[in-house]
Amino acid sequence: MSKEFTFTINSISFDENYLPAENTRITTNFANLARGEHRQENLRNTLKMINNRFNELAHWDNPKSDRYSVDLEIISVELNIDAEKSLKGLPLIEILKTNIVDHKTKERTEGIVGNNFSSYVRDYDFSVLLLEHNKQQTHFSTPENYGELHGKLFKSFINSKAYKENFKKQPVICLSVSSSRTYERTENQHPVLGAEYIQDKYSLTDEYFKKMGMQVRYFMPANSVAPLAFYFSGNLLADYTNLELISTISTMSAFQKIYRPEIYNANSAAGKFYQPSLQHQDYSLTRIVYDREERNRLAIEQGKFVEEHFIKPYQDILGQWAANCAL
Repeated sequence: MSKEFTFTINSISFDENYLPAENTRITTNFANLARGEHRQENLRNTLKMINNRFNELAHWDNPKSDRYSVDLEIISVELNIDAEKSLKGLPLIEILKTNIVDHKTKERTEGIVGNNFSSYVRDYDFSVLLLEHNKQQTHFSTPENYGELHGKLFKSFINSKAYKENFKKQPVICLSVSSSRTYERTENQHPVLGAEYIQDKYSLTDEYFKKMGMQVRYFMPANSVAPLAFYFSGNLLADYTNLELISTISTMSAFQKIYRPEIYNANSAAGKFYQPSLQHQDYSLTRIVYDREERNRLAIEQGKFVEEHFIKPYQDILGQWAANCAL
């Protein structure tokens, strides 16, 4: 008989006083910004960037560009397998929820859940399993059933009672475009998302998210220099309001300017044909301290931690569950 997987959801405010919890992935965007002697300045400047960008995009009935602000919650998802005490509260995923504050009407409305995406199992897949597999290959390839377990875990969470009780809409994840792909601007123009781009071929990340039940579209909002990748499972253009979409754009474009300045803080904008590059030199840095080399090293460490404490000890349980999972 297959084990039953259930999920527990916890949230914490992401503000200038944010301190990462002990079980937070230390490679996650939030934890990176909240470490070191500049932690509070980092957080304050990041939130200011988000609010400024929101008001720039939500410019109607907003003459002073100060009508809105974005309140952010870090959503932590824990996995439970039946009543096994050893697996109670196993940290699985961290996502971000936006909330929109209208200072004119004094209303606070929900934005979009998802946005950033941090996953322990994805760390294992990309930083351990994929690297080990390709050490033995003459050409890059992916292992058999690559991403299947992670995809089923994610879809199980999205379809869970816990998700439906906490969130009204399906998640939208917003990430950087891939430096291994070329993108072409189309004639399609959305009033908030901006100019749509299409890619020459799906990237490894695109294929990975497809196994999570999510498709991808690429848009470059107004006054941006590069398109963003939006992963979603419903109808990106119809399921969300303009302000909900702006909350995601403003939040994730700020993170990308910090983490991918070569692409998202470049001094020239993407043209009709665009191939992003992390070797691009003509870009500006934000005033926010971030150590990308450390983050890459920690991703490998955490992937190995997941392998040791989750993938290997519960291999049989996970395999049985995945085989019986109809998602």
